[in-house]
Amino acid sequence: MTQDMPDGHRRPPAVGSAPRRAPIVGGTSHRRTAGPRREVLLACVAVALLVPLSLPAAGGAQPQEEVELAAYSPAGDAVPEVLEQDGTSTDARAEVRKLLDAQETRREREKEEAERAAEEKREAERAEEEAEQAEAAEEEAEQAESGPSYVRPAEGRFTSGFGARWGSHHSGIDIANSIGTPIVSVTGGTVIEAGPASGFGLWVKVRHDDGTVTVYGHMDRILVGAGQRVGAGEQIATIGNRGQSTGPHLHFEVWQGGQTPIDPVGWLAERGVSVR
Repeated sequence: MTQDMPDGHRRPPAVGSAPRRAPIVGGTSHRRTAGPRREVLLACVAVALLVPLSLPAAGGAQPQEEVELAAYSPAGDAVPEVLEQDGTSTDARAEVRKLLDAQETRREREKEEAERAAEEKREAERAEEEAEQAEAAEEEAEQAESGPSYVRPAEGRFTSGFGARWGSHHSGIDIANSIGTPIVSVTGGTVIEAGPASGFGLWVKVRHDDGTVTVYGHMDRILVGAGQRVGAGEQIATIGNRGQSTGPHLHFEVWQGGQTPIDPVGWLAERGVSVR
């Protein structure tokens, strides 16, 4: 530092002497660059931490900032140590710690939510599968209870078909078996006649839900009455040898629309029933 001389000139400072520092206001001193440097560092850390907290990554990918800060978790003290070495205050380090803790809390919460959502999805899939199985079992039980939609009218030997026979037209088919063999309705319907009939001895006529009428003749005994509702496979009579008959058998006819006889073999075959 220069000094004033008696002749008014200033003396240059002695070689090697240290310059005198200016008095310190308030009795405290600060490092020349520590304050600005730690403020910048703290700001950068805060921004880097706040970005992944506020902006979720598209498509579930982890943000780059969060990847870079993965090492600075509450399990380690890398960031606080860096700030401490730089002279950052305890309050500033505490703020950084709070941000890190918040980031870790968010990660844990998202992980728990993802696990919960996955479990709920699995539960929903199991419930849906169980519901489908229960529905299928119910349908199967209903089908088993109701039985098949169409059945063979009687067990026995096919002896005569539909069409010309012995110089006349045979309007049905014949199934031979012993007297007393059960005769059943081929499908669900309502009995419209049950009793004596010319040429048949005894007969039963059943009108089905589609308007078709089936006719059963030559029976030994009738077990149903007019107006009675019957199901597929329900017994309505027994095979006999009444009327114009050459032996115990069932004469079976199908009247389309309730009036026109058609070949019972083809009609039953279309419904999955074979009589031959």
